[in-house]
Amino acid sequence: MTTGHDATLTDQVRRAGMRATPGRVAALDFLRSHPHSTAAEVHAGIAALLPSLSMQSVHNVVNDLTEKGLLRRVDVPGAARYETQTGDNHHHIRCVVCYRIEDVECVTGEAPCLTPAAHASMPVLLSADVTFQAICAQCAELRESA
Repeated sequence: MTTGHDATLTDQVRRAGMRATPGRVAALDFLRSHPHSTAAEVHAGIAALLPSLSMQSVHNVVNDLTEKGLLRRVDVPGAARYETQTGDNHHHIRCVVCYRIEDVECVTGEAPCLTPAAHASMPVLLSADVTFQAICAQCAELRESA
């Protein structure tokens, strides 16, 4: 039985010009409730639902969904992370101790937020991806108590 939620995700995949495979729909569903997940975390999160889906298939799924604009890839040290929040202009802040990532509104409010000093050879700026490195309050508290 297909739920209304599944139908919405299925329609979203189809509108992007792709077949709505169970892996694509499950990955989108997982990432909606678990933003900033790695491909390995997506795989682990949907493995019970789709036990025959390989890790390589999940990599293909997140790459396809990213290419079609349904996911945003966040490149941070370690492994790329993925999120479904694609239609806005936000950045990220990452704890260098526990590696948690959170969204941060655009620094100046309008895309591309930052302008490179010399860009005559590429005059059409689309975006600027910023990841702030920090220590979250929980990790700072643990460091102080140690």
